[in-house]
Amino acid sequence: MKESPPTDEPHAPRAPASRFAPRKLLKPLITLLILGAAGLMAWRYWQHEQLFCVTENAYVGAHVVQIAAQVSGPVSQLYVQDLQPVHTGDELFDIDPESFELALDEARALLQVARESVNQESASVQAAEAELVQRRAELQIAKSNERRILDLVNRKFLSEQAGETAQTQAESAAAAVDAAAANLLKTQSALGGRGPENATIQAAIARVEKATLDLKRTHVLAPGNGQIANLTLRAGSTVQAMEPLFTIIDADEFWVDANFLETEVERLHPGQHASITVDMYPQHPFDGEVQSISGGSGAAFSLLPPQNATGNWVKVRQRVPVRIRLTTLDARFPLRIGTSAQVSVRVQ
Repeated sequence: MKESPPTDEPHAPRAPASRFAPRKLLKPLITLLILGAAGLMAWRYWQHEQLFCVTENAYVGAHVVQIAAQVSGPVSQLYVQDLQPVHTGDELFDIDPESFELALDEARALLQVARESVNQESASVQAAEAELVQRRAELQIAKSNERRILDLVNRKFLSEQAGETAQTQAESAAAAVDAAAANLLKTQSALGGRGPENATIQAAIARVEKATLDLKRTHVLAPGNGQIANLTLRAGSTVQAMEPLFTIIDADEFWVDANFLETEVERLHPGQHASITVDMYPQHPFDGEVQSISGGSGAAFSLLPPQNATGNWVKVRQRVPVRIRLTTLDARFPLRIGTSAQVSVRVQ
């Protein structure tokens, strides 16, 4: 067997496999993925900005009713406690009714006195009317007698003195009629009207009605559904009429006052749907709709409006209050006024 002759040339080295090729491709791939994700997020953010106006500068609000007594007096009974929920017509507190009951009894007595007084004056008017009728009849008789006697005097059957006497009697009868008429006017003026139209009786009835109303107002009831707040009233405390004592937060209607940037207001209109997330319940969104848009920025209605015409001026985008009415409420998630919220209004 023929062997090949040995050669002095060494074997050519093989090219080693490249272990760095995948790493060179990995960096550009990661960069592309990051750029793609960033672009997708930017595109989704831009799309969301076109469809929605969003703000976290928003706070829950509701009607707050100041409770005050309409009459003055000491509190005899307190039926509620602070933070207690109440409903329309629930008892809140009582004012001692004793003095008001006495005032009502007095007003009723005065009404009876007024009616008796009017009855007496009515009788006086009737008597004056009867007297006037009588005096007029006497005047007619006196005038008839005067004509008859003067005719006899002219015919020389009676003396002139008899005629003068007849004339004097007729004049006296006429004066008596005038006096009776004046007395009737006086008694009618004192009466002022008959029956229910009499001013004295009407005034007495008004006093009875006022005393009845004041007595009713000693029993104070809740004007609506809500929750008691800021209650420091205690039994025995003396209260003044129309003095605020505590508040009731209305539980029937809530809204959110959202402060949007002035550049977003153009896209907002009443009736647009809104989604509200309250910080108290981040996993439970509420539905709402735009109710109204303020006529000025929040700064314009502040106690001390900014003076932009003085000093160094820096432009700051203002915020305009927009009221969002909540259309869905859930008793499992009671709202609290003044709490923070996030509002998203769909504008397209």
